[in-house]
Amino acid sequence: MNALQVAKQIVLDYCADFDASTQEQLADTLSRHTVSDYHWRGMHPFYGIAGQQGVCKSFWLPLRNAFAGLQRRPDIFLAGHNKLDTEEPLWVCQMGHFMGLFDRPWLDIPPTQRMVMIRFVEFHRIADDRIAETVLFIDLIGVMRQAGQYPLPPQTGSSFIYPGPLTHDGLLLQPHSLEQGKATLELIDRMVADLSAANQESLENGDDKVDPAVMARTWHNDMIWYGPEGIGATYTIDRYQQQHQYPFRCNLAAKTFNGHIARFAEGNYGCFFGWPNLTNTPTGGFLGMTGGCRSADMRVVDVYRRDGDKLAENWVIIDLPHWLNMQGLDVLARMRQLHGVETVN
Repeated sequence: MNALQVAKQIVLDYCADFDASTQEQLADTLSRHTVSDYHWRGMHPFYGIAGQQGVCKSFWLPLRNAFAGLQRRPDIFLAGHNKLDTEEPLWVCQMGHFMGLFDRPWLDIPPTQRMVMIRFVEFHRIADDRIAETVLFIDLIGVMRQAGQYPLPPQTGSSFIYPGPLTHDGLLLQPHSLEQGKATLELIDRMVADLSAANQESLENGDDKVDPAVMARTWHNDMIWYGPEGIGATYTIDRYQQQHQYPFRCNLAAKTFNGHIARFAEGNYGCFFGWPNLTNTPTGGFLGMTGGCRSADMRVVDVYRRDGDKLAENWVIIDLPHWLNMQGLDVLARMRQLHGVETVN
């Protein structure tokens, strides 16, 4: 079994064991599959947590308590060597939804007694045949919307429960040729380079819009962009630019790219994330919000599907609650105030 398959099996074994554990068993189960100095990072309001007990107490136990019958429903699963690290550590990425019955409050979000889909992307770094580090992205505003607690003005894209890949081949359980993964990663790198060049050009000429022909070099015209709740999903290059790219580029200033922590690919799928990827300052209009003078960080994860020589689908989560919180708007605190709730469950 090659190294990628070994890494994927480590994560599959962990998921099966952890998801089948009772709440009382979670910390012990997590300890069996992780290194002694395990570190976990999550979205606002969780951030970084060290140690298995702390992770379970702060995140997993409240989640399990709130959502009865919680299921893990992955749509994409891949592994790869991180091209951004000279030691090229192995990472495994899983993307999909957690699904459960929202029976008790979570972060004081009022329960609905109905099924809820919690969109997630989870990264695991593998070391010594164990999980050394986990980074979990969750679309918190998506949960709030399903609970009737939407905290933002109307978004530009479309809101719905996002599907997995059109080709239904995102779970890479079997080995794939290294050449396929290399082609996917090279395409993602070219796309990033094109955007970097467009950013430099916009600084020079003051035009934040990108020529559609630039997008067409690395994207199919019928591309689908599944953005975070608050922005929504868009279809085709034209609508993507109208409904996300231009609002993002034209309504955010002083944009700084902070780099990615991991970027890798396997088969026709690739992904990356940063912590944070971007720092910017809103000038007004983005997410329908007013502008300000505070810069804020965006933690972003992207998962891609390549179709031939171009990208076809892109799933994105941005920690928008953290970005808003850095500007003085805590969407959870405001929700609690509206409901007269003072403490977090």
